[in-house]
Amino acid sequence: MLGLKLETDPRWANIAESNIEEILTDHAWCEQKAATNAIKLVSLNSEHVDLVTELLVIAQEELEHFQMVHNIIKERGYTLGPERKDSYVNELFKFIIKGGNKHQQLVDRLLFSAMIEARSCERFKLLSTTIKDQKLAKFYHELMVSEAGHYTTFITFARQYGKGVDVEKRWEDFLLFEGELIKSYGKNETIHG
Repeated sequence: MLGLKLETDPRWANIAESNIEEILTDHAWCEQKAATNAIKLVSLNSEHVDLVTELLVIAQEELEHFQMVHNIIKERGYTLGPERKDSYVNELFKFIIKGGNKHQQLVDRLLFSAMIEARSCERFKLLSTTIKDQKLAKFYHELMVSEAGHYTTFITFARQYGKGVDVEKRWEDFLLFEGELIKSYGKNETIHG
C-alpha cells in the first residue's frame, strides 16, 4: 500500500528500544511538527473547503498524539526534552519543487506530507511488532493505523487537486528520492533517524 522503495532495517527498532526516553521525546516533537504542517497547508490553501476540513481533523489528531506521547513520557518519569531537528524531513523538504504554479506547489506539499506519514507508519509498524514493552507496542500499533489514514488523506488530496500535474509520476519521483534518502538513516533512536 505505501509503496516505499526500502524497508527499515529491523535493527533500527533495537536501537530505538535501547533508549526509549529519546525515541519518545523525538516522537513527541514529530507529532507537533505534523500538526504544524497540517495547519500550514490549511493557511496556504484556505479556498479548498474539503481540504481545510480534513486537515483540521489531522492537525487535531496530531496534537492529540503529541499529548499522548507526552503523557507516556511523564508516566515513565521522563521530561520532554528540547525540540529535535528532523534531518530526514529537512532533506525530504528540499525535494519539493520551488516555484511553479499553485497546483504544483499544493501537490508537492501534499506528497511530501504523504511521504512522511508513510515512513512513520512503516516505522510504527516495526516498533509495534518488535519491541518488548507491550504497552508501547500496542500504542505504536494504534498510531500506525492513524498514520496510514493520514497518508491516504494526503495522497488522495494530491490526486484531487493535481490539475495539470502528473501526480502519479511525481509520487514515484518522491518514492525513488526517499528510497535513496532513507539509506542514510536508521542508525539513531529517532523516529526517522
